[in-house]
Amino acid sequence: MEAGVNIAVDPVISEASEGVAVSRSSLLAVFSAMITNPLKVIPPESFREPLVVTRSGGKLRIFLTDPVLIHEALTTNSAALGKGEDTRRGLGPALGEGLLTADGEHWKWQRQSVAQGFRHEKLLAFLPTMIAAAERTRARWHETADGVELDIGHEMMHTTFDIIVETMMSGQGAVDAEAVERSVTRYLEGSGWTFAMGLLKAPEWLPYPGRSGITRSAGYLRTTLSCVVADRRQSSEQRQDLLGLLLSAVDPESGRRMSDEQVVDNLLTFVMAGHETTALGLAWTFHLLAAHPDVEARVLAEIETVTREAGAVLPEHVASLTYTRQVFQEAMRLYPPAAIIPRVALADFKLGQHTIPAGAAIYVPIYAVHRHASLWEEPERFDPDRFAPERAKGRHRYAYMPFGAGPRTCIGSAFAMLEAIAILAVLLKGFSLRPVDASEPKPKLRITLRPDRKLRMKGVQRR
Repeated sequence: MEAGVNIAVDPVISEASEGVAVSRSSLLAVFSAMITNPLKVIPPESFREPLVVTRSGGKLRIFLTDPVLIHEALTTNSAALGKGEDTRRGLGPALGEGLLTADGEHWKWQRQSVAQGFRHEKLLAFLPTMIAAAERTRARWHETADGVELDIGHEMMHTTFDIIVETMMSGQGAVDAEAVERSVTRYLEGSGWTFAMGLLKAPEWLPYPGRSGITRSAGYLRTTLSCVVADRRQSSEQRQDLLGLLLSAVDPESGRRMSDEQVVDNLLTFVMAGHETTALGLAWTFHLLAAHPDVEARVLAEIETVTREAGAVLPEHVASLTYTRQVFQEAMRLYPPAAIIPRVALADFKLGQHTIPAGAAIYVPIYAVHRHASLWEEPERFDPDRFAPERAKGRHRYAYMPFGAGPRTCIGSAFAMLEAIAILAVLLKGFSLRPVDASEPKPKLRITLRPDRKLRMKGVQRR
Protein backbone atom coordinates (compact mmCIF):
# COMPACT_ATOMS: atom_id res chain seq x y z
CA MET A 1 0.00 0.00 0.00
CA GLU A 2 1.41 3.40 -0.96
CA ALA A 3 1.99 5.93 1.77
CA GLY A 4 -0.72 8.55 2.15
CA VAL A 5 -3.47 6.44 0.55
CA ASN A 6 -6.42 5.70 2.84
CA ILE A 7 -8.61 2.69 2.14
CA ALA A 8 -12.16 3.25 3.45
CA VAL A 9 -13.50 0.28 5.38
CA ASP A 10 -17.14 0.17 6.49
CA PRO A 11 -17.08 -0.43 10.25
CA VAL A 12 -19.17 -3.28 11.60
CA ILE A 13 -22.03 -1.65 13.44
CA SER A 14 -21.90 -1.75 17.22
CA GLU A 15 -22.81 0.25 20.29
CA ALA A 16 -19.61 2.27 19.74
CA SER A 17 -20.40 3.21 16.13
CA GLU A 18 -20.55 6.88 15.24
CA GLY A 19 -24.05 8.19 14.51
CA VAL A 20 -25.75 5.27 16.24
CA ALA A 21 -28.11 5.76 19.17
CA VAL A 22 -27.69 3.17 21.91
CA SER A 23 -30.44 1.88 24.16
CA ARG A 24 -29.62 0.04 27.38
CA SER A 25 -31.95 -2.75 28.48
CA SER A 26 -31.24 -5.74 30.66
CA LEU A 27 -32.14 -9.23 29.51
CA LEU A 28 -34.63 -9.42 32.38
CA ALA A 29 -36.36 -6.20 31.25
CA VAL A 30 -36.64 -7.42 27.65
CA PHE A 31 -37.88 -10.84 28.81
CA SER A 32 -40.55 -9.20 30.97
CA ALA A 33 -41.65 -6.90 28.12
CA MET A 34 -41.91 -9.85 25.74
CA ILE A 35 -44.37 -11.52 28.09
CA THR A 36 -46.49 -8.53 29.06
CA ASN A 37 -46.42 -6.41 25.89
CA PRO A 38 -43.65 -6.78 23.26
CA LEU A 39 -44.45 -3.25 22.08
CA LYS A 40 -42.37 -2.13 25.09
CA VAL A 41 -39.31 -3.79 23.56
CA ILE A 42 -39.12 -0.91 21.08
CA PRO A 43 -36.46 1.43 22.53
CA PRO A 44 -37.84 4.88 23.40
CA GLU A 45 -35.03 6.37 21.29
CA SER A 46 -36.65 4.82 18.19
CA PHE A 47 -39.37 7.48 18.28
CA ARG A 48 -36.81 10.23 17.60
CA GLU A 49 -33.57 8.63 16.27
CA PRO A 50 -33.00 7.07 12.81
CA LEU A 51 -31.16 3.97 14.03
CA VAL A 52 -30.91 2.44 17.49
CA VAL A 53 -28.66 -0.39 18.60
CA THR A 54 -29.13 -2.51 21.68
CA ARG A 55 -27.80 -5.81 22.93
CA SER A 56 -29.57 -8.35 25.10
CA GLY A 57 -28.78 -11.97 25.71
CA GLY A 58 -25.53 -11.39 23.81
CA LYS A 59 -27.44 -10.66 20.58
CA LEU A 60 -27.04 -7.47 18.58
CA ARG A 61 -30.42 -5.89 17.82
CA ILE A 62 -30.84 -3.02 15.36
CA PHE A 63 -33.99 -0.89 15.20
CA LEU A 64 -34.47 1.10 11.96
CA THR A 65 -36.80 4.08 11.70
CA ASP A 66 -35.15 6.14 8.93
CA PRO A 67 -37.14 5.50 5.71
CA VAL A 68 -33.95 5.59 3.62
CA LEU A 69 -32.28 2.93 5.78
CA ILE A 70 -35.48 0.87 5.86
CA HIS A 71 -35.57 0.91 2.06
CA GLU A 72 -31.91 -0.15 1.94
CA ALA A 73 -32.53 -3.02 4.33
CA LEU A 74 -35.89 -4.38 3.14
CA THR A 75 -35.55 -3.75 -0.59
CA THR A 76 -31.94 -3.29 -1.67
CA ASN A 77 -30.69 -6.01 0.67
CA SER A 78 -33.79 -8.19 0.87
CA ALA A 79 -31.83 -11.28 -0.23
CA ALA A 80 -29.54 -10.90 2.80
CA LEU A 81 -32.46 -11.00 5.24
CA GLY A 82 -34.51 -13.91 6.53
CA LYS A 83 -37.58 -14.20 8.72
CA GLY A 84 -35.54 -15.66 11.56
CA GLU A 85 -36.09 -17.99 14.46
CA ASP A 86 -38.51 -15.67 16.30
CA THR A 87 -41.00 -15.78 13.44
CA ARG A 88 -40.67 -19.54 13.03
CA ARG A 89 -41.25 -20.18 16.73
CA GLY A 90 -44.08 -17.66 16.98
CA LEU A 91 -46.06 -18.48 13.84
CA GLY A 92 -44.75 -21.82 12.62
CA PRO A 93 -47.02 -24.03 14.78
CA ALA A 94 -50.09 -22.57 13.05
CA LEU A 95 -48.87 -21.32 9.68
CA GLY A 96 -46.20 -23.91 8.88
CA GLU A 97 -44.17 -22.69 5.92
CA GLY A 98 -46.79 -20.57 4.24
CA LEU A 99 -46.37 -17.23 2.52
CA LEU A 100 -45.87 -15.31 5.77
CA THR A 101 -43.24 -17.60 7.31
CA ALA A 102 -41.31 -19.14 4.38
CA ASP A 103 -37.98 -17.88 3.08
CA GLY A 104 -36.04 -18.04 -0.16
CA GLU A 105 -37.25 -19.95 -3.19
CA HIS A 106 -40.05 -21.65 -1.25
CA TRP A 107 -41.50 -18.22 -0.46
CA LYS A 108 -40.93 -16.94 -3.98
CA TRP A 109 -42.87 -19.63 -5.82
CA GLN A 110 -45.77 -19.46 -3.35
CA ARG A 111 -45.95 -15.69 -3.82
CA GLN A 112 -45.99 -16.07 -7.59
CA SER A 113 -48.67 -18.75 -7.35
CA VAL A 114 -51.20 -16.62 -5.50
CA ALA A 115 -50.38 -13.24 -7.08
CA GLN A 116 -52.93 -13.65 -9.88
CA GLY A 117 -55.68 -14.00 -7.28
CA PHE A 118 -55.01 -10.42 -6.16
CA ARG A 119 -55.06 -8.65 -9.50
CA HIS A 120 -57.06 -5.41 -9.52
CA GLU A 121 -59.96 -6.71 -11.61
CA LYS A 122 -60.22 -9.78 -9.39
CA LEU A 123 -60.39 -7.62 -6.26
CA LEU A 124 -63.10 -5.41 -7.72
CA ALA A 125 -65.17 -8.53 -8.33
CA PHE A 126 -65.02 -9.21 -4.58
CA LEU A 127 -66.69 -5.90 -3.66
CA PRO A 128 -70.31 -7.18 -3.80
CA THR A 129 -69.35 -9.95 -1.35
CA MET A 130 -67.68 -7.44 0.97
CA ILE A 131 -70.68 -5.13 0.94
CA ALA A 132 -73.08 -8.02 1.49
CA ALA A 133 -71.14 -9.18 4.56
CA ALA A 134 -71.22 -5.65 6.01
CA GLU A 135 -74.95 -5.47 5.33
CA ARG A 136 -75.47 -8.72 7.24
CA THR A 137 -73.65 -7.21 10.21
CA ARG A 138 -75.75 -4.05 9.98
CA ALA A 139 -78.95 -6.12 9.78
CA ARG A 140 -77.89 -8.07 12.86
CA TRP A 141 -77.38 -4.79 14.74
CA HIS A 142 -80.80 -3.57 13.58
CA GLU A 143 -82.43 -6.65 15.08
CA THR A 144 -81.19 -5.72 18.55
CA ALA A 145 -82.47 -2.93 20.77
CA ASP A 146 -81.28 0.56 19.93
CA GLY A 147 -78.24 1.44 22.00
CA VAL A 148 -77.26 -2.18 22.58
CA GLU A 149 -73.68 -2.75 23.73
CA LEU A 150 -71.34 -4.17 21.09
CA ASP A 151 -67.85 -5.61 21.33
CA ILE A 152 -66.70 -3.84 18.19
CA GLY A 153 -63.53 -5.92 17.88
CA HIS A 154 -65.55 -9.13 17.89
CA GLU A 155 -68.08 -7.65 15.45
CA MET A 156 -65.33 -6.73 12.99
CA MET A 157 -63.68 -10.15 13.34
CA HIS A 158 -67.02 -11.77 12.52
CA THR A 159 -67.56 -9.53 9.49
CA THR A 160 -64.09 -9.92 7.98
CA PHE A 161 -64.10 -13.68 8.60
CA ASP A 162 -67.40 -13.87 6.74
CA ILE A 163 -65.69 -12.16 3.80
CA ILE A 164 -62.61 -14.42 3.94
CA VAL A 165 -64.73 -17.59 3.88
CA GLU A 166 -66.80 -16.34 0.93
CA THR A 167 -63.93 -14.96 -1.18
CA MET A 168 -61.17 -17.42 -0.36
CA MET A 169 -63.15 -20.65 0.04
CA SER A 170 -66.45 -19.87 -1.75
CA GLY A 171 -68.27 -20.34 1.55
CA GLN A 172 -67.25 -24.00 1.53
CA GLY A 173 -67.52 -26.14 4.64
CA ALA A 174 -69.15 -25.65 8.00
CA VAL A 175 -66.42 -23.37 9.35
CA ASP A 176 -67.39 -22.17 12.81
CA ALA A 177 -66.47 -18.46 12.84
CA GLU A 178 -66.81 -18.15 16.61
CA ALA A 179 -64.57 -21.16 17.27
CA VAL A 180 -61.97 -19.91 14.78
CA GLU A 181 -61.93 -16.46 16.40
CA ARG A 182 -61.49 -17.99 19.87
CA SER A 183 -58.67 -20.20 18.63
CA VAL A 184 -56.86 -17.34 16.88
CA THR A 185 -57.16 -15.16 20.00
CA ARG A 186 -55.95 -17.95 22.29
CA TYR A 187 -53.02 -18.61 19.96
CA LEU A 188 -51.98 -14.96 19.77
CA GLU A 189 -52.43 -14.34 23.49
CA GLY A 190 -49.79 -16.97 24.24
CA SER A 191 -47.30 -15.56 21.75
CA GLY A 192 -45.56 -13.31 24.29
CA TRP A 193 -44.25 -16.31 26.18
CA THR A 194 -43.26 -17.98 22.91
CA PHE A 195 -41.02 -15.05 21.97
CA ALA A 196 -39.69 -14.71 25.51
CA MET A 197 -38.60 -18.35 25.57
CA GLY A 198 -36.95 -17.85 22.20
CA LEU A 199 -35.03 -14.91 23.66
CA LEU A 200 -33.58 -17.31 26.25
CA LYS A 201 -32.89 -19.92 23.53
CA ALA A 202 -34.96 -22.36 25.58
CA PRO A 203 -35.74 -25.72 23.93
CA GLU A 204 -39.11 -25.71 22.22
CA TRP A 205 -40.40 -28.67 24.23
CA LEU A 206 -40.00 -26.75 27.51
CA PRO A 207 -43.42 -25.98 29.07
CA TYR A 208 -44.46 -22.37 29.66
CA PRO A 209 -47.73 -20.58 30.46
CA GLY A 210 -50.13 -20.75 27.54
CA ARG A 211 -48.18 -23.39 25.61
CA SER A 212 -50.95 -26.00 25.76
CA GLY A 213 -53.49 -23.40 24.58
CA ILE A 214 -51.27 -22.53 21.62
CA THR A 215 -50.90 -26.19 20.72
CA ARG A 216 -54.64 -26.86 20.95
CA SER A 217 -55.52 -23.73 18.99
CA ALA A 218 -53.04 -24.47 16.21
CA GLY A 219 -54.33 -28.05 16.07
CA TYR A 220 -57.96 -26.95 15.82
CA LEU A 221 -57.26 -24.37 13.11
CA ARG A 222 -55.18 -26.74 11.00
CA THR A 223 -57.65 -29.63 11.38
CA THR A 224 -60.58 -27.40 10.41
CA LEU A 225 -58.93 -26.16 7.24
CA SER A 226 -57.54 -29.60 6.40
CA CYS A 227 -61.15 -30.79 6.22
CA VAL A 228 -62.01 -27.92 3.87
CA VAL A 229 -59.06 -28.81 1.61
CA ALA A 230 -59.92 -32.52 1.64
CA ASP A 231 -63.54 -31.80 0.73
CA ARG A 232 -62.46 -29.63 -2.20
CA ARG A 233 -59.98 -32.26 -3.41
CA GLN A 234 -62.79 -34.80 -3.56
CA SER A 235 -65.11 -32.43 -5.37
CA SER A 236 -65.02 -32.22 -9.15
CA GLU A 237 -66.28 -28.65 -9.07
CA GLN A 238 -63.80 -25.99 -10.16
CA ARG A 239 -64.10 -22.74 -8.21
CA GLN A 240 -62.29 -19.50 -8.95
CA ASP A 241 -61.24 -18.68 -5.41
CA LEU A 242 -57.98 -18.69 -3.45
CA LEU A 243 -58.37 -22.34 -2.48
CA GLY A 244 -58.81 -23.33 -6.12
CA LEU A 245 -55.77 -21.25 -7.01
CA LEU A 246 -53.63 -22.96 -4.37
CA LEU A 247 -54.75 -26.44 -5.40
CA SER A 248 -53.89 -25.78 -9.05
CA ALA A 249 -50.64 -23.86 -8.42
CA VAL A 250 -47.55 -25.23 -10.19
CA ASP A 251 -43.95 -24.18 -9.58
CA PRO A 252 -42.81 -22.99 -13.06
CA GLU A 253 -39.25 -24.19 -12.45
CA SER A 254 -39.73 -27.60 -10.84
CA GLY A 255 -43.29 -28.44 -11.87
CA ARG A 256 -44.22 -29.32 -8.29
CA ARG A 257 -47.62 -28.67 -6.77
CA MET A 258 -48.55 -27.83 -3.20
CA SER A 259 -49.26 -30.70 -0.85
CA ASP A 260 -52.44 -30.53 1.22
CA GLU A 261 -50.32 -29.44 4.18
CA GLN A 262 -48.84 -26.56 2.18
CA VAL A 263 -52.29 -25.52 0.98
CA VAL A 264 -53.42 -25.44 4.62
CA ASP A 265 -50.32 -23.37 5.51
CA ASN A 266 -51.37 -20.68 3.06
CA LEU A 267 -55.11 -20.83 3.67
CA LEU A 268 -54.49 -20.38 7.37
CA THR A 269 -52.07 -17.55 6.64
CA PHE A 270 -54.84 -15.68 4.84
CA VAL A 271 -57.43 -16.52 7.47
CA MET A 272 -55.22 -15.29 10.34
CA ALA A 273 -53.41 -12.45 8.62
CA GLY A 274 -56.25 -11.52 6.26
CA HIS A 275 -59.22 -11.16 8.55
CA GLU A 276 -57.41 -10.44 11.84
CA THR A 277 -55.45 -7.38 10.68
CA THR A 278 -58.31 -5.72 8.80
CA ALA A 279 -60.70 -6.33 11.69
CA LEU A 280 -58.27 -4.71 14.14
CA GLY A 281 -57.75 -1.75 11.82
CA LEU A 282 -61.52 -1.27 11.64
CA ALA A 283 -61.98 -1.61 15.42
CA TRP A 284 -59.36 1.08 16.06
CA THR A 285 -61.00 3.24 13.36
CA PHE A 286 -64.40 3.10 15.05
CA HIS A 287 -62.73 3.92 18.38
CA LEU A 288 -61.04 6.99 16.88
CA LEU A 289 -64.19 8.16 15.11
CA ALA A 290 -66.14 7.95 18.36
CA ALA A 291 -63.55 10.23 19.97
CA HIS A 292 -63.58 12.67 17.02
CA PRO A 293 -67.22 13.43 16.05
CA ASP A 294 -66.10 16.16 13.64
CA VAL A 295 -64.19 13.60 11.58
CA GLU A 296 -67.10 11.17 11.77
CA ALA A 297 -69.41 13.90 10.46
CA ARG A 298 -67.13 14.48 7.45
CA VAL A 299 -67.03 10.74 6.71
CA LEU A 300 -70.80 10.45 6.93
CA ALA A 301 -71.29 13.51 4.71
CA GLU A 302 -69.03 11.96 2.06
CA ILE A 303 -70.86 8.62 2.22
CA GLU A 304 -74.25 10.33 1.90
CA THR A 305 -73.08 12.46 -1.03
CA VAL A 306 -71.57 9.51 -2.93
CA THR A 307 -74.51 7.15 -2.32
CA ARG A 308 -77.36 9.69 -2.52
CA GLU A 309 -78.88 8.57 -5.83
CA ALA A 310 -78.71 4.84 -5.09
CA GLY A 311 -79.50 5.09 -1.39
CA ALA A 312 -77.36 2.04 -0.60
CA VAL A 313 -73.60 1.53 -0.85
CA LEU A 314 -72.77 -0.05 -4.21
CA PRO A 315 -69.44 -1.46 -5.48
CA GLU A 316 -68.90 1.49 -7.81
CA HIS A 317 -69.12 3.93 -4.87
CA VAL A 318 -66.06 2.63 -3.02
CA ALA A 319 -63.45 4.29 -5.25
CA SER A 320 -65.09 7.70 -4.63
CA LEU A 321 -64.92 7.47 -0.83
CA THR A 322 -61.57 9.24 -0.64
CA TYR A 323 -61.91 10.81 2.82
CA THR A 324 -63.20 7.53 4.26
CA ARG A 325 -60.04 5.92 2.91
CA GLN A 326 -57.91 8.64 4.54
CA VAL A 327 -59.57 7.96 7.89
CA PHE A 328 -58.70 4.26 7.71
CA GLN A 329 -55.15 5.10 6.61
CA GLU A 330 -54.70 7.44 9.58
CA ALA A 331 -56.09 4.83 11.98
CA MET A 332 -53.52 2.36 10.68
CA ARG A 333 -50.79 4.96 11.10
CA LEU A 334 -51.57 5.26 14.79
CA TYR A 335 -52.39 1.58 15.29
CA PRO A 336 -50.67 -0.49 12.58
CA PRO A 337 -52.00 -4.06 12.94
CA ALA A 338 -48.56 -5.50 12.16
CA ALA A 339 -46.51 -3.20 14.39
CA ILE A 340 -43.01 -4.64 13.97
CA ILE A 341 -41.19 -6.23 11.03
CA PRO A 342 -38.56 -8.68 12.35
CA ARG A 343 -35.67 -9.91 10.21
CA VAL A 344 -32.30 -11.59 10.75
CA ALA A 345 -29.16 -10.92 8.70
CA LEU A 346 -28.23 -14.09 6.78
CA ALA A 347 -24.98 -12.52 5.59
CA ASP A 348 -22.97 -9.34 6.14
CA PHE A 349 -24.37 -6.39 4.19
CA LYS A 350 -23.87 -2.65 3.96
CA LEU A 351 -26.44 -0.33 5.51
CA GLY A 352 -25.70 3.37 5.21
CA GLN A 353 -22.17 3.89 6.49
CA HIS A 354 -22.05 0.64 8.42
CA THR A 355 -21.76 -3.08 7.86
CA ILE A 356 -24.44 -5.23 9.44
CA PRO A 357 -22.96 -8.56 10.56
CA ALA A 358 -24.57 -11.90 9.81
CA GLY A 359 -26.73 -13.05 12.70
CA ALA A 360 -27.80 -9.56 13.78
CA ALA A 361 -31.50 -9.14 14.53
CA ILE A 362 -33.05 -6.28 12.57
CA TYR A 363 -36.37 -4.72 13.48
CA VAL A 364 -38.44 -2.14 11.64
CA PRO A 365 -40.73 -0.90 14.43
CA ILE A 366 -43.58 0.36 12.26
CA TYR A 367 -45.38 1.62 15.37
CA ALA A 368 -42.41 3.92 16.08
CA VAL A 369 -41.91 4.92 12.42
CA HIS A 370 -45.57 5.99 12.26
CA ARG A 371 -45.12 8.14 15.38
CA HIS A 372 -41.61 9.38 14.68
CA ALA A 373 -40.98 13.00 15.62
CA SER A 374 -38.95 13.78 12.47
CA LEU A 375 -41.45 12.21 10.06
CA TRP A 376 -44.82 13.43 11.28
CA GLU A 377 -46.08 16.76 12.58
CA GLU A 378 -47.79 16.22 15.94
CA PRO A 379 -47.43 12.45 15.49
CA GLU A 380 -49.84 11.52 18.31
CA ARG A 381 -52.72 13.52 16.84
CA PHE A 382 -55.47 11.83 14.79
CA ASP A 383 -55.54 13.79 11.51
CA PRO A 384 -56.87 12.03 8.38
CA ASP A 385 -55.94 15.05 6.27
CA ARG A 386 -52.32 13.82 6.45
CA PHE A 387 -53.33 11.45 3.66
CA ALA A 388 -54.91 14.04 1.38
CA PRO A 389 -53.16 13.63 -2.00
CA GLU A 390 -51.32 16.96 -1.89
CA ARG A 391 -49.84 16.20 1.55
CA ALA A 392 -49.10 12.53 0.97
CA LYS A 393 -47.31 12.81 -2.36
CA GLY A 394 -44.14 14.30 -0.85
CA ARG A 395 -43.85 11.65 1.86
CA HIS A 396 -41.21 8.95 1.64
CA ARG A 397 -42.77 5.60 0.68
CA TYR A 398 -41.16 3.95 3.71
CA ALA A 399 -42.44 6.47 6.24
CA TYR A 400 -45.84 4.74 6.15
CA MET A 401 -45.93 0.93 6.08
CA PRO A 402 -49.16 -0.52 7.49
CA PHE A 403 -48.76 -3.50 5.14
CA GLY A 404 -45.00 -3.87 5.41
CA ALA A 405 -42.50 -2.92 2.72
CA GLY A 406 -40.14 -4.36 0.14
CA PRO A 407 -40.69 -7.56 -1.85
CA ARG A 408 -42.59 -9.03 1.10
CA THR A 409 -45.20 -6.29 1.26
CA CYS A 410 -48.54 -7.86 2.22
CA ILE A 411 -50.03 -9.33 -0.96
CA GLY A 412 -53.52 -8.62 0.37
CA SER A 413 -53.07 -4.89 1.02
CA ALA A 414 -55.39 -3.72 -1.80
CA PHE A 415 -57.96 -6.34 -0.75
CA ALA A 416 -57.84 -5.04 2.83
CA MET A 417 -58.29 -1.40 1.77
CA LEU A 418 -61.33 -2.15 -0.39
CA GLU A 419 -62.81 -4.33 2.35
CA ALA A 420 -62.30 -1.72 5.07
CA ILE A 421 -63.79 1.15 3.07
CA ALA A 422 -66.82 -0.93 2.09
CA ILE A 423 -67.46 -2.03 5.67
CA LEU A 424 -67.05 1.49 7.06
CA ALA A 425 -69.42 2.95 4.47
CA VAL A 426 -72.17 0.38 5.07
CA LEU A 427 -72.01 0.45 8.86
CA LEU A 428 -71.55 4.21 9.33
CA LYS A 429 -74.48 4.86 7.02
CA GLY A 430 -76.70 2.95 9.45
CA PHE A 431 -75.12 3.47 12.86
CA SER A 432 -73.22 5.85 15.08
CA LEU A 433 -71.00 4.08 17.61
CA ARG A 434 -70.25 5.53 21.02
CA PRO A 435 -67.84 4.13 23.63
CA VAL A 436 -69.15 2.55 26.82
CA ASP A 437 -65.84 2.77 28.69
CA ALA A 438 -64.39 6.28 29.00
CA SER A 439 -60.84 5.04 29.70
CA GLU A 440 -58.41 5.08 26.79
CA PRO A 441 -57.45 1.59 25.57
CA LYS A 442 -53.74 0.85 25.35
CA PRO A 443 -52.27 -0.97 22.35
CA LYS A 444 -50.87 -4.41 23.20
CA LEU A 445 -48.75 -6.40 20.77
CA ARG A 446 -49.77 -10.02 20.41
CA ILE A 447 -48.19 -10.54 16.98
CA THR A 448 -50.94 -8.15 15.89
CA LEU A 449 -51.69 -4.85 17.64
CA ARG A 450 -54.76 -5.38 19.81
CA PRO A 451 -56.38 -3.11 22.41
CA ASP A 452 -55.66 -4.17 25.99
CA ARG A 453 -59.39 -4.42 26.65
CA LYS A 454 -62.54 -4.98 24.66
CA LEU A 455 -63.70 -1.94 22.71
CA ARG A 456 -67.26 -1.89 24.01
CA MET A 457 -69.49 0.53 22.13
CA LYS A 458 -73.18 1.36 21.84
CA GLY A 459 -74.65 1.27 18.38
CA VAL A 460 -77.18 4.06 17.86
CA GLN A 461 -79.26 3.87 14.69
CA ARG A 462 -79.19 6.91 12.46
CA ARG A 463 -82.62 8.39 11.87
